[in-house]
Amino acid sequence: MRYYILAILSFICVAASAQADRQCIREGNKLYRMKDYAKAEVEYRKALAKNPDNAQAQYNLGCALMQQQKDSAAVVQFQKAANSERSKLRKSKAFHNIGVICQGRKLYGDAIKAYAQSLRLNPKDDETRYNLALCKKLQKDQPQQQNQDSKKDDQGKDQKQEKQPKKDENKEKQQQQQEQQMSKENAEQLLNAAIQNEKATKEKLEKNMQKPRSRNIQKNW
Repeated sequence: MRYYILAILSFICVAASAQADRQCIREGNKLYRMKDYAKAEVEYRKALAKNPDNAQAQYNLGCALMQQQKDSAAVVQFQKAANSERSKLRKSKAFHNIGVICQGRKLYGDAIKAYAQSLRLNPKDDETRYNLALCKKLQKDQPQQQNQDSKKDDQGKDQKQEKQPKKDENKEKQQQQQEQQMSKENAEQLLNAAIQNEKATKEKLEKNMQKPRSRNIQKNW
């Protein structure tokens, strides 16, 4: 009889806990529809604190995180939801969202795997099928784009290297012009100095010619 009572009490506690996490999920869903994703995240986390294995709370938390661009954390929750969920349809949605995140980050290989898993669980999902085909195409184009980018980088480097010698040639020309200009200026300065000296010499001679000459008298002894 004692064991029977304990079992009933245990069942009541579990039921109360289940109602509590569902209430948190309902509150979270209201906030999510109002696009208040941060508060919705809080409610979903409350639900998981009461029941860590609640796949609905895991999935919804992943959606709230995804809306806040917390992609890495969202992927973790979607993976947990896929592991906890029994419904194939809900599992497929979790993998679909993982694919969307990977596709947005250009991780096409991971996106293809997630979309393929989603289609195995729900082959009728045309949106997932389209995304899968698109990622396959983008994955093929990606190496070509990377090669083109690397070629552009190489061409840019070559052009810079070609431009560099021209800069050096310009510098040398400028230096030569400066040296020529300096030598020309020096020559002009020397010539001006020589002219001035010549003028001064002539002026002295002219002055001396104008002055009366004194005789040199030698005295007798």
